[in-house]
Amino acid sequence: MVQHGFYNFLNWFDERAWYPLGRIVGGTVYPGLMITSGTIHWILHTLNIPIHIRDICVFLAPVFSGLTAIATYLLTSELWSRGAGLFAACFIAIVPGYSSRSVAGSYDNEGIAIFALQFTYWLWLKSLKSGSISWSIATAISYFYMVSAWGGYVFIINLIPLHVFVLLIMGRFSKRLFVSYSVFYIVGLLLSMQIPFVGFQPIRTSEHMAASGVFALLMAVGALLYLHSLAPRGQFKQLLVAGALGAAALVFLAVVALTYMGVIAPWSGRFYSLWDTGYAKIHIPIIASVSEHQPTTWSSFFFDLHVLVCTFPVGLWYCIKNINDERVFVALYAISAVYFAGVMVRLMLTLTPVVCVLSGIAFSILLDLALREDEAPAPAVDSADDSKNLYDKAGKLKKRTHEATPPADSALGMNVRSGILISFMILLMLFAVHCTWATSNAYSSPSIVLASYGPDGSRKTLDDFREAYGWLSQNTAEDARVMSWWDYGYQIAGMGNRTTLVDNNTWNNSHIALVGKAMASNESAAYEIMTMLDVDYVLVIFGGAIGYSGDDINKFIWMVRIAEGEHPKDIHEADYFTERGEYRIDNEGSKTMLNCLMYKLSYYRYDSGGSPPGYDKTRGALPGNRGYKLTYLEEAYTTQHWLVRIYRVKKPHEFNRPKLPASKRSLQLSNTLSKKPAIGSSSMTTRRRRGILKNKPTIVKGKKMTRLE
Repeated sequence: MVQHGFYNFLNWFDERAWYPLGRIVGGTVYPGLMITSGTIHWILHTLNIPIHIRDICVFLAPVFSGLTAIATYLLTSELWSRGAGLFAACFIAIVPGYSSRSVAGSYDNEGIAIFALQFTYWLWLKSLKSGSISWSIATAISYFYMVSAWGGYVFIINLIPLHVFVLLIMGRFSKRLFVSYSVFYIVGLLLSMQIPFVGFQPIRTSEHMAASGVFALLMAVGALLYLHSLAPRGQFKQLLVAGALGAAALVFLAVVALTYMGVIAPWSGRFYSLWDTGYAKIHIPIIASVSEHQPTTWSSFFFDLHVLVCTFPVGLWYCIKNINDERVFVALYAISAVYFAGVMVRLMLTLTPVVCVLSGIAFSILLDLALREDEAPAPAVDSADDSKNLYDKAGKLKKRTHEATPPADSALGMNVRSGILISFMILLMLFAVHCTWATSNAYSSPSIVLASYGPDGSRKTLDDFREAYGWLSQNTAEDARVMSWWDYGYQIAGMGNRTTLVDNNTWNNSHIALVGKAMASNESAAYEIMTMLDVDYVLVIFGGAIGYSGDDINKFIWMVRIAEGEHPKDIHEADYFTERGEYRIDNEGSKTMLNCLMYKLSYYRYDSGGSPPGYDKTRGALPGNRGYKLTYLEEAYTTQHWLVRIYRVKKPHEFNRPKLPASKRSLQLSNTLSKKPAIGSSSMTTRRRRGILKNKPTIVKGKKMTRLE
């Protein structure tokens, strides 16, 4: 985009991805991330600040994490107070749940999308409180930026209508609500349809129908309130109930009818999987195969949020206790985000901002209570009565007791206050230490460089991925086509600069299933598929030598499931399990499993090293099929720690007619000629042999004799 311009970027057909299909980049990607980087690059170069586009990409996420902290401060200040906003901004600046996508080098959609999410919500609350058209338009523009950046924009376009709907149920309808939502919906709808990847989805898919239904309902309520000024007061209640029910029924029937007619597309599989956790595994295994789409464990909540897990319910309780229009929104945001984060690990990103907001409110209230001065006035005592109470009956001065006139700050109160403040500071310091440790150990290493620790605490770096991609770029033809699982498509294209069959865009499930079928088939059947796809090299990840659990053998069952969805006659998941339903790679593994292409490419020549030799450290077993030879592929390169293995696909002439040494070819030729009957005299036979050996045709009795080679 920087070199050729924005429109050439949108119209770019990338023939080196998804071979042989190719990929229209502008129609299969959310362009917000690239547009943001290109715009910053253009502005800096306009100001004569020469910065390479790659440097901008590296530091884009940290810059936007700072903007996210500012947006969180504004949102929390709008909901509660500036003190709570400062706490929330500090929390989201270091919390691991967000730093996983905001460290330097993390060039992903979520890096800018969380900022757009928080900023849109703040603008929505401002427009709701003011009823201003300008704030509503600003909300729609921010929503448009979110649509261009990430598919999670659907969360916004469903949460804001839910907020409006709940306010209507609570009887909190106002002209401010009517103006802010109407303007936001219309302008946001038109702007979102300008993104090529989104297109007409906002008016033709079920994910967006809630926003349309709430808009229609809001129009109906506004019309009824207008009629209220004209109709007699006694009849308005019946009119309101009948009108609201009629409008809701009409909207529901219209959506059902349009869906039945095919005008409105049903819910996509990704959204079905949010309500039915078993849906994706059965119907769309490619979604369930991604580790980020698995249900979240309790340890993940604590790892990503630490103490905020325990404090954000306190902030939610205070918001509900002191409810208003804005706090209804944050309550709905928290409840829905907690549910979605529990269903899918990836959606911890949407929960983290609201956890920081509510925890900021909770800590602000706690600090306010701990530092608040006791404003209770001392009991007034009349001077005459006071002089009498100073002396007893004998006229002696009385001793003052503690209960008589309690001071503003008693000793017990000071101790409790000091204890609260000390605990408060220790808790925050532990949170900061955990965030630093988690970010340093879990999120600061490049995904292609693996780090491990030895028994003595020394850190070892495994650079096999970069080593393999460097070999690809230096030792293969520029037009070489590499087949691998889609997880490594972007890396092969970006670092190896080679054509790939599938990549992380996952826009074509049938093509991915074809690659999965090749991996799950035996070598001869896989070769037919690879020949059809013009594959030159096959890349597999094998972690058995170093105990790396994220290798292709552990992912292989998902390849089988995806392939079975498209090719049920050829691939059956049950064939890869034992009779007891176990997934094994040792002697008890199924015959189909031990002879499939993925198994052979992973364990080929893995007979030495380890204790015992050939032991798979990841699966904890010896391979069941060992010492085999490959017919249609040959090993081209294996990295130092056996993590990445690259195989070259042989051409048909290399194995159908194996090439023999020159001495053997001459011996074979002479043997062949000696078996044939002689024709004519011996001199004729000698001349014929000499002619054949010179690769020239020889005429014998009027017939042309063909070459034997």
